Order: sequence, then C-alpha cells, then structure tokens
Amino acid sequence: MQRSFNRASAFGRRPSSFGSRKPGSRPVRSSRGGFQGQRIDPTRFVKKAVITEQVEVFVPEHKFADFNVDTRLKTNITRKGYVEPTPIQDKTIPHILRGSDLVGIANTGTGKTAAFLIPLINKVLLNPQENVLIVVPTRELAIQIDDELRGFALGMRMFSVCCVGGASIGYQISNLRRQHNFIIGTPGRIKDLMERRFINLARFKTVVLDEADRMLDMGFIKDMRTMMAAMPKERHTLFFSATITREIEGLINEFLRTPVRISVKTQDTAKNVDQDIVRVNNGKGKLQVLEELLAQPGFNKVLIFGRTKHGVERLYNTLVTSGFKAESIHGDKNHARRQKALKSFKENHIQILIATDVAARGLDIPDVSHVINYDLPATYDDYVHRIGRTGRANKTGKALTFIE
Repeated sequence: MQRSFNRASAFGRRPSSFGSRKPGSRPVRSSRGGFQGQRIDPTRFVKKAVITEQVEVFVPEHKFADFNVDTRLKTNITRKGYVEPTPIQDKTIPHILRGSDLVGIANTGTGKTAAFLIPLINKVLLNPQENVLIVVPTRELAIQIDDELRGFALGMRMFSVCCVGGASIGYQISNLRRQHNFIIGTPGRIKDLMERRFINLARFKTVVLDEADRMLDMGFIKDMRTMMAAMPKERHTLFFSATITREIEGLINEFLRTPVRISVKTQDTAKNVDQDIVRVNNGKGKLQVLEELLAQPGFNKVLIFGRTKHGVERLYNTLVTSGFKAESIHGDKNHARRQKALKSFKENHIQILIATDVAARGLDIPDVSHVINYDLPATYDDYVHRIGRTGRANKTGKALTFIE
C-alpha cells in the first residue's frame, strides 16, 4: 500500500507556519486573529530513541527502608513494589520529612506523587490532627493521586476527600463532613467549596501545589492565590513543576519561604521515546493518513491529542464509525464518562484514546505504544508533556506529530 506521508528523514521545505522561536516564547496570533500557538520548528519533533548497551545508572543515596517513616508505611511501600527511590524521591523525601518548604523540578513520570505522599502520610501518622491540601490542575490527576494515597495509607484509618469539578458536589460535601486528613482537588472546585463554607483552609498547615506550571497555564492563578491567602502564614508548602518560567519564579517567591530547590530534570524529552513527524501530502486527507497508521501492526495502544474539545469529539465519532475501538476525554464530558474512558484505555479494552491536553500531564497509563499529535501542541512544553505518556518505566515508546 502506498503511504500518503513521509517520515522526517528528509524534511524538504518547511511549512511557512513554523519558525524558530525558542521554547519559552509566548503563543502568537495569526494575522486573521486566530490562535496559532507557539511557533515551533518541526525538526524539534524528531528525535530517535537512544538505546545503548551501557547507560548511566542512577544510584540512590537511600532505600525506602532507610527513610525515617512509620513501619506500617514501609510495609505498604514494599507491598506496592517500591524498593529503591527514583531521583526526585531520593532527593526530596528527607527534606519534606524535616518540614522544609520545597520546590521540586522534574520531568513527567519521575515519581513526584510518591515523593510527597510518603512523607506527608508519615506526618499525619505523627500528628493525627494534621490536615493536608493537595492541589492539581485536572480531575484525572487528582483521582490518580487519591488512589495512590489509599494504597500507601492502607490499614491506617487515614481518609481523604477528592474534590473535583464535573463530579457530584453533594457527594463531596457529604465526605467533607466526615473525618479526613487530606483534601485532593482542582482549584475551581476547592474554591467553590470554600465559598460554600465546607472547606476551611485555616485548619490546613500543609499544602502541595502539583503541576504548578500547568495550573498557571490553565488560568488558575487567582484561585491559587485565594487558597493560599486562606491558609495560615506559618505553613509547610511543597511546589512541584516540570518547568520554571519567570511567572513560576514569581509564585515561588510569593508562596514559599526559603525553599529547598531540588532539580532532577535532565532533558526535555525521554531518551526512550522515538519521535518523528508525519507529513500529510495534498493527495490524501489528514484523517485518511491517520486511519492508515492506526491499522498498521504495532499501534496497539494509541493516545491521540487534539487541540479543541469539539475537534476531539468529532475525531472520536469518525474513528468509531470506521470500526476502531476508541474513546475520548475532554472538558465537555462529565466526570463519570471521563473516568470510564480512561479506565477502558488503561485496561486495554480499547485501542485508542483521543484527548485534549487534560490527558497530557501527570497521568500514569501503562504501555502506551504511540502518542500521536493529530493537532500541533500550543507550546513545546505541551509537546514534552504529551509525549511523556509513552516510553515510561524504561520501555520504548513512539511519538508522531502531524505536519500539513
């Protein structure tokens, strides 16, 4: 079968819509007033996976057994299969146990969740009156962290409430009336529950701001400031981000006091993600090229990213009509349908998940064979996070970006 696309070993002439702005440059608008996003050189979407016989091996300073935490917590850590910490865990856990404010900078998929959950669970065990707030940008990430917390805190009679938009606020209010030490949620829903007087952040002396750069990108800065202003000035603040921009530095200076800074970010994208572009020729449409790709051997578990909610849903309907097993996730889908779609994809009941950037950060989905950028990401940072959904747990993944 003749293919209607060329891989990027020979780029030819670059499309006129691309330039060579630096990764940190701001999104731009076209002369017609439409949003184009950051101008990204297409060559940045091409990078072969680095597979070598000898690789630099990280040697942690600690084992999980070495950390000064409760023996019950150590038992649960072992039960979950954790033996040696990842770099972000190895470097941050001792500082969090000491109660230091902390800024953690790490690539996606490096184990940040366990890095803050383990010491904070131990903190609650030492003081059952301690209350912890964990704020994240998306409901999927909040639910994932809540599930992780339940695993680490198994058998300890420690409870959490997950407060996210799109889910029943009545159910969340009911849970908030019960004993709990952790609230995990998204900024908008937490602020809503504060205004309804079901959350009193004056009782919370520990806060985690996870994926802070994404929360900033999504316009949650006012909600973040409202929450932080409602908390005691003497508090323990943990701030995790994959990138540090001038705006992020401003938030660090605003929210934290002389924080310890830990950075284990070594590169923009994982070495084991094989990155390439798919050039769509005039002879065939973009959709036809995609369907031919998805029909090829090896495209077993594919995460496709689109720019808009309507575009994602339209592509989902088209692929299902063509006979593909697919689901979609975007902001217009209610909580239950989003969770059902994500569960089906994680458990390999479907081949394809089509999503907006709500699925680009933090989600741990095993064995994604391919990430396809059907629509270009708005920024290079968004690209980095999108392709971080594959090539995880030392496996090789593939990322393809469509160029028209």
